[in-house]
Amino acid sequence: MGKATIIQAGALTTVQDLGRWGFQHLGMPVAGAMDTHSIKLANWLVNNPTKEACLECTFVGPEIKFEASCDIAVTGAIIPVFINNKPATQNTTLKIEKSDVLSFGQIQQGLRFYIAFSGGIDVPIMMNSKSTYLRGKLGGFKGRKLEADDEINFNNHVKEAGIKKAPEELLPTFSRNLTVRILPGTEVSRFSANGIKTFLTEEYTISPMSDRMGYRLSGKPIEHLNNADIISSGIPPGSIQIPGDGQPIIMMADRQTIGGYTKIANVIQADIPKLAQMKPGDKLRFKEIKLEQAQELYRKEMIRWDIIKNKT
Repeated sequence: MGKATIIQAGALTTVQDLGRWGFQHLGMPVAGAMDTHSIKLANWLVNNPTKEACLECTFVGPEIKFEASCDIAVTGAIIPVFINNKPATQNTTLKIEKSDVLSFGQIQQGLRFYIAFSGGIDVPIMMNSKSTYLRGKLGGFKGRKLEADDEINFNNHVKEAGIKKAPEELLPTFSRNLTVRILPGTEVSRFSANGIKTFLTEEYTISPMSDRMGYRLSGKPIEHLNNADIISSGIPPGSIQIPGDGQPIIMMADRQTIGGYTKIANVIQADIPKLAQMKPGDKLRFKEIKLEQAQELYRKEMIRWDIIKNKT
């Protein structure tokens, strides 16, 4: 068992994996990594299972002192990485020795990055997941974000990964002005023709009032036929709710399990990791595609992961 001490915690650093699936019928949100693509890549670089937990870091990175050797990897948002104040490389396996200090510079592109530890982070498994659900104060490290002087354990008793480098085709792309592909929502018929036209033609800005639960957008209001309220129904990832003020909310990792606002659309799975890397002030437009296109994009993504998982 290895140990690492948090010297500085960064803006929002939490333990996350691919989420707490299978309990939404009990009212338990999924939580998990916002950018599932980058966390899977980080785990691959250190020979971890895809579903293993990593640290998800937002905007400002932590400073961490290691009390044991291990392999790590840093993926996701582009940010300078340092080991003992010497530049290191993202998207590759990094060798850490006892007493090494990992730190970060100022983020350059994107919003969230991930730190994988060989063997995984040793925190309790709750409902088949190590993810932190902040609003519920459960999972991860004591149900909260990391703070200075916290000590996290990792299972460093696994076969070393060797040096791996992420294939170019799996590196994330970043945009501050993104066209997000969507499918029609379950209540699209509750919107006027003008409302749907507005949604598909206007540009929206990510509001500072955005978090892991949802991205609030600001722009031209979207018109309902009558009102915004419905009988509460299930909320899949990427659901776009339109409350009474006509301003869209895109539901993200920490979304509630049900909600009572009309859903005009749903972001396709392939675009959610890109969306997770966007900041307040970034711009969005929406483009409707067919279900078959969304399925094909998802299938291609799974094929890419099957190929990469089979590489040594």
